[in-house]
Amino acid sequence: MAESRSQTPSELGFRMPAEWHPHHATWLTWPKDPETWPDRVTLVEDIYLEMIAALTPHEIVNLLVDDDETEQKVRGRCSEGVASRIHFHHIQTVDSWIRDYGPNFLVGPDGEGAFNDWIFNAWGNKYEVLKKDDSVPQRLEPFLKMKRFSPGIVMEGGSIEVNGAGCVLTTEQCLLNPNRNPDLSREEIEQYLKDYLGVTKVLWLGEGIVGDDTDGHIDDIARFTASDVIVCAVEEDPADANYEILQDNLKRLKSMTGANGQPFEIVTLPMPGTVGGSSTDTRDLERLPASYANFYIANSVVLAPVFGHANDERAVDTLQRLFPTRQIVPINCEPLVWGMGTIHCVTQQQPQIRVIRD
Repeated sequence: MAESRSQTPSELGFRMPAEWHPHHATWLTWPKDPETWPDRVTLVEDIYLEMIAALTPHEIVNLLVDDDETEQKVRGRCSEGVASRIHFHHIQTVDSWIRDYGPNFLVGPDGEGAFNDWIFNAWGNKYEVLKKDDSVPQRLEPFLKMKRFSPGIVMEGGSIEVNGAGCVLTTEQCLLNPNRNPDLSREEIEQYLKDYLGVTKVLWLGEGIVGDDTDGHIDDIARFTASDVIVCAVEEDPADANYEILQDNLKRLKSMTGANGQPFEIVTLPMPGTVGGSSTDTRDLERLPASYANFYIANSVVLAPVFGHANDERAVDTLQRLFPTRQIVPINCEPLVWGMGTIHCVTQQQPQIRVIRD
């Protein structure tokens, strides 16, 4: 007798909704690692408090903290109104990149919730200790009380971007990298995306920006802002190392069509120049992956990274035009990007669902 095969999310009618789908909550993991943010942990904590203050009027914030001491520390730095909208979860973590290791939430045909628990191997086995965070979705399962799917392959949340209308956008540099799933072909990876995200079309860009240790995550270069609109980062200086990379991606985007066969509207977003090069940082980083594309779409607001660059205002204005019904909240992310990511990398959206009672 043949062994029965578990049905995939797609077969059961589940799909990953677009980020602008109404949220129940945003998930965050409180920052702490001095190796991630050398001499900047306190500054990064301030950024988290700024994000939480912007989010809590509109949705719950689920915050992972290591212990009660940390919870009380955070509560003491929040107003009573903000603290009342934070749900604390005492779950030990190594670092704060919940976009990449956290639950990848799905919505079912009757509005019920579920999530994918992909394998997290710390961006191609780059940081052995961070691989411990792979267990976070499984540890959250008793709280979430949702169906958990285990695709069994390496995938990070920052490497995929969906439009809620059948398409997922990703990069060849990341998903086809032999340090992720060396035994899978491009076609096999596409099938996993279709099976576990509920999409019908995979859109491939080339490389990510210089300095990105994730091997080209999509959330630093191109994002859906509507089912038929994509905003993409473009470097305007031909001498800049990102110029050719981002021009290639722009060219690819202009030739792409959605699941309905219609072309996308492509809107360009400037880059914030070179951020990095501190002589005090022991890692000797010449350039950090600073990008305005690493914004986060929440209920009624969009959290937008800025870097004290002349292009900050242009980027915020562009996002405000793309999200006319949401307030753009600029947040100075220069300290945060020393950890190799900014706002989108440290957030994870949980969509509103219909609670199914037994």
